Amino acid sequence: MNQTKLLSARLMIFACAAILALSSSAPAQQMDVAVGMSTVTAPSASEAQGNHAPQSLTGGAFPSFSADILLFKNFGVQGEFGWRATRGQWLGVQPFRPMFYDFNAIFVPRLAERTYLELLAGLGSQATRFYQPTQVCDPFACRNFVTVNHFMGHFGVGLKVYPARNFFVRPEAHLYLVNDNQEFSSGRAVRYGISIGYTFRNR
Repeated sequence: MNQTKLLSARLMIFACAAILALSSSAPAQQMDVAVGMSTVTAPSASEAQGNHAPQSLTGGAFPSFSADILLFKNFGVQGEFGWRATRGQWLGVQPFRPMFYDFNAIFVPRLAERTYLELLAGLGSQATRFYQPTQVCDPFACRNFVTVNHFMGHFGVGLKVYPARNFFVRPEAHLYLVNDNQEFSSGRAVRYGISIGYTFRNR
């Protein structure tokens, strides 16, 4: 799948999530929005095998944004985006920045008073920008990077705790299984961190 088609697919996925969240006709129970900070661990460069480059995805601070909407009891849909805040050095020479997009089914069972478990499973893409010393132009724009995209599966878990009213804190972990991720040492990466957010409830 070329970059234009993959970008269009990502935009369509997040547009669908936004339409679901904003649709007044949806029988939603609640909607959550959250921002977070996390980091990523992945197999080391020395563990690269086959045609995988000896470059790990480990390290860096990853800001994130997520939103979900519960449509039926504890079930709903969720979308999120996480990106590395600073550029890394790919193989020690080329600046790069990985980003993760995913769209998921979500299940949110209640564990205790003001405490909920979040379970996620879905699909998305890892988009890695490799920055160039000069601009690269196409018929639409000029930019100083090229983006390599890979389809991925995603599984996540979080513990959502409400310390005050509709505000919550959510420690979380995310497993990414990236298809054909030859630019890095492995197709497996884990992002873990914490988010803070707000819940909008139907009255």
